[in-house]
Amino acid sequence: MAKRIFVTATNTDIGKTYTAKKILREYAQNGFRVGVIKLIETGVVDGDAPDGKELLALVQELNPEFKDVTLEDIVPITYELPAAPYIASHAKPLDFALLTQKIEKLEALCDVLIIEGAGGLLVPIDGSFMMIDLILFFQATALLVTHCSLGCINDTLLSIQALKNRNISCVTAFNCRGEDENFAQISEPFFLNTGFDVLKVDNDIDTICDVLYNL
Repeated sequence: MAKRIFVTATNTDIGKTYTAKKILREYAQNGFRVGVIKLIETGVVDGDAPDGKELLALVQELNPEFKDVTLEDIVPITYELPAAPYIASHAKPLDFALLTQKIEKLEALCDVLIIEGAGGLLVPIDGSFMMIDLILFFQATALLVTHCSLGCINDTLLSIQALKNRNISCVTAFNCRGEDENFAQISEPFFLNTGFDVLKVDNDIDTICDVLYNL
């Protein structure tokens, strides 16, 4: 079984795919055979899953063993409506057998498998499961991607507490964008003063990957 790393986030559009690609490159540069799967993607029209296409192109560049892998392998479940899977699927039960089959197929080709979630931790998938439940189900290590804009303290702490409530260990990574230059003044001091390791996606990807692999 490959090392499974589940990339989740405090919300949608925080940078999960961006971070997943950085992680793939970092592990590949360190000699690991890398793989990736995005379990569910919504907002997919005519089978064109944009996040999945980005991930497929990169993983095929980094790992020749993925040359025959298809977009349907990388994104097993897609919905057209850009909404929570519970809404987009009309509360259809999640096909765990399909997801398990795809994960087992892909991890046979790699040493590290990046599993990307959809939206935030408490996004409802069907009538019984939320995104956070998939981390435990697939026995993965969690990477929580959070933002650096005003409100990140609240969003980050709520997500970390949700993970702790389910006894899920995680690494937190801050995805700071160009408009977040005031992070050092308005939010970062809290994290530094309360003992957080402020690991940033663009600056500390090597450390992030080291800690994740050893959790």
